[in-house]
Amino acid sequence: MQHLLAKVLIVDDSPTQLHSLRKIVEQGGYEAIVADCGERALEVASDQQPKVILMDIVMPGMNGYQATRHLGRNAGTANIPVIFVSTRSDEADKLWGMRQGAHDYVTKPVNPQVLLSAISAAMAA
Repeated sequence: MQHLLAKVLIVDDSPTQLHSLRKIVEQGGYEAIVADCGERALEVASDQQPKVILMDIVMPGMNGYQATRHLGRNAGTANIPVIFVSTRSDEADKLWGMRQGAHDYVTKPVNPQVLLSAISAAMAA
């Protein structure tokens, strides 16, 4: 018997980061789905309609900022909250991320409690 869990899309080009974020998300009681680049994130978000997207910023091809802007302009994905999860910890990066339409910004290395709180708050918004 399978019960429906809220889907969280994790977008990161690092297999190591995908693995560790997936573990945190699943331990938090969510269903983790993944994409390894910005372009793929747009497809998966549109197809799967996750409740929240965890978005890396620095990725080859379409970066996280660009992907977030695309998601915000698409009627089918505009209401999905995006949380940036990045090694970029400068205040300027955080401000820029929020201006791109992010709901929150969590820095790596990720504190599981901080990330799960951010996911919970994004779903409640």
